[in-house]
Amino acid sequence: MEWDSSDDGLGGSMEALPYLSESAQSMPSTTNISEHEFSCHCCYDILVNPTTLTCGHNFCRHCLALWWESSHKNECPECREKWAGFPKINILLRDATDKLFTEVVERRRAEIQENPKISRSLLAFQRYGDNLGKSKPNQHKGAGFFFSGVLTALTCVAVMVLVYHWSSGVVEQQDMLISKPVSHWTPEDVVSWLELLGPWAQLYREPFQQESVNGRLLLMLGDEELLKAPYSIDNQAHRRAILAELDRVKTLGVKPPQNLWEYKVTNAGKSLFLLYALKRSPRLTLFYLYLFDYSETFLPFLHTCCPAITNIGQSVESSFLNTQMEPSWRQWGEFLVKYLLLPYQLIAEFAWDWLAVHYWTSRFIIVNAMLLSVLEGCALWRLWARASIRAMPRKMWNHLWKMLSQGFAFALLWPFFPQFVCNCLFYWALYFSPIINIDLVVQQLMHPETQAL
Repeated sequence: MEWDSSDDGLGGSMEALPYLSESAQSMPSTTNISEHEFSCHCCYDILVNPTTLTCGHNFCRHCLALWWESSHKNECPECREKWAGFPKINILLRDATDKLFTEVVERRRAEIQENPKISRSLLAFQRYGDNLGKSKPNQHKGAGFFFSGVLTALTCVAVMVLVYHWSSGVVEQQDMLISKPVSHWTPEDVVSWLELLGPWAQLYREPFQQESVNGRLLLMLGDEELLKAPYSIDNQAHRRAILAELDRVKTLGVKPPQNLWEYKVTNAGKSLFLLYALKRSPRLTLFYLYLFDYSETFLPFLHTCCPAITNIGQSVESSFLNTQMEPSWRQWGEFLVKYLLLPYQLIAEFAWDWLAVHYWTSRFIIVNAMLLSVLEGCALWRLWARASIRAMPRKMWNHLWKMLSQGFAFALLWPFFPQFVCNCLFYWALYFSPIINIDLVVQQLMHPETQAL
């Protein structure tokens, strides 16, 4: 076989290598080929498991894996050209380096096996390639997934519309006092309001009915009037509870909301904002409530999630009064620990307390809070595993800026959206967000390395 003497490049030499005799294997000492021509462009040492990229550059496979893991980019470390597919080992070049530089290659392979960081990077790099290969056969199903997604979205919207009409009808039939001014209340409305205070209020229903107390007369009642006949409310705790609730009615002008649906009717924009904000950033949202909605929302939330130690004989009618008291140091300590470490647990505990009022809705919220806790844990694990702690301040600032900008845009734009659109967004976040988060949790647990890219 004749060789072209003018071909002194690597291509001709590589084609001849499989046919060289034993005496020709001393080529490094008899030809112009040097170690530099078989060196990695990252570590500048002899190539080990050489991997060729689409741009033509060759690197040690472990060097390429370390670069991929640190840069989070699928591009050549030298020319920055993105590679296509998943890089494979150049078998011909590997056999050549193994034969020409046997001792060096064996020594370097032993060093690589003893280095746990390199082994971990190689394993993550190979898993990424395996997952990339598994996803390719499903690419031709994109159109099917698209139509399936459209059908699912339309179904969800239809269900949300039905839920919206159902819930609106329930609220309207259940209690109209949340929108009816107290001065227009009839005696029947006053008795209905009194019964909502608790089972203990049934003791005083008859005097209010006999006196035909309407809304205007109710606003004139005070501690002295409730103590005297015909009301004769001798129990001081009962009088305090009625007067405290009456003060709320005077302040709001209507009956305070008693459940989620009534709160949504009276605070449409606020409820939608809190629903999305608590899901996206519970710590910032709770801090916002502490600053701007302390007595109305934050205090009841804290007392519900971190209840104070009460006496066994304490009456039920003082529950509202307890929610307006300043929390103890023990409550603050418990709240701050959960606030910093498990903020979604606070939301789950709040929903659990309302389980008797909102049976299925509370369960949806609890499940969603658990899923969001898992997703947050996976995100923190990725930061720790990839040693990206230094990038955390920048990520936190970006998250804070995104939340502030979105909240500002929401405050300006939501009044211009139709009520139908707001209700669709509300029920989507309430009932269908857990379904989406289940899929995200499965992806995180099954393919953690691909989610980190």
